[in-house]
Amino acid sequence: MKKIVIIDSNLGAIDLERGIAEQYGFSIEFPKQCKTEEDVISVVKDADAIVVQYAPVTRKVLDAAPNVKVVSEYGVGVDSIDIAACTERGIAVCNVPDYSYQEVSDQAIALTLALDRGVVVLDKEIRKGNYGLSAVKPLHRIAGRVFGVVGLGRIARAAAQKARGIGYQVIGTDIAFEPGAITDDGIPVVSFDELLAQSDIVSLHVPLMAGTKHLINAAALSKMKPDAVLINTARGGVVDTETLVEALKNRQIRGAGLDVFETEPLPKDHPLTALDNVVLTPHAGYYSEESLYELKTRPVENAAEVLAGRAPRNILNPQVLT
Repeated sequence: MKKIVIIDSNLGAIDLERGIAEQYGFSIEFPKQCKTEEDVISVVKDADAIVVQYAPVTRKVLDAAPNVKVVSEYGVGVDSIDIAACTERGIAVCNVPDYSYQEVSDQAIALTLALDRGVVVLDKEIRKGNYGLSAVKPLHRIAGRVFGVVGLGRIARAAAQKARGIGYQVIGTDIAFEPGAITDDGIPVVSFDELLAQSDIVSLHVPLMAGTKHLINAAALSKMKPDAVLINTARGGVVDTETLVEALKNRQIRGAGLDVFETEPLPKDHPLTALDNVVLTPHAGYYSEESLYELKTRPVENAAEVLAGRAPRNILNPQVLT
């Protein structure tokens, strides 16, 4: 019987995953919560498929798992998987790119409004007995403010559509589009630098890779408006956290709404937690009961389809199946 091995997950019991595997006639195991390369190697030696959330799937791991035919990701980001090494070995790499695009775009809008209308600050002030607006002045009318999306994928477009519905003007940037173009859903495309300079809200929607690591750095922050807000529901590493902290302390930008961090969980004594111009949520953007069901079942379905000799619903290197 072919074996699917879950190497890490913070999503609770694997009853749903087990049910899917058994439908296909495969076994599934979650032997331990792996964090290091060595942890993973210790549990995948006889695996036919790996299901992963954050643990590293490296060349060394793959060398220790000769039977693996597919590595399937819990979620969208695959930055812990060596896709090139998998492709060289004919191993399929799967993810679930669309399971939570509505939820993540909702989170981006929620963080935006919490900051742009001063909701969190006002809540804290009223609990302290300060019944007034001085802590958040000046606030500006949303209609006409510019909501800039960095990345023009599914989540970014959903966020842009929702922002436009509230009254924001929307612009976007993406390496796949030439500045001056307009997307098929009507988003004007500008350069990255133009987006930073024009946007009142800069909302990040790019994967973490070599080209986006610390995309928001000192140079980028210096190009943003002094009253601009940064929103990150993508990956923590897209932002240089130390530089952002300094920019927020110095009021170089107005504020930030962060759902993802370079270190997760965020330590309770992290400098971000001491700032009054930041709204923090614990990587919650993916979550609804509906998205959680998809998140837990579809990675196993993708893996099982590959093991059954069929093309999965989502695959990043389809050439390995030919």
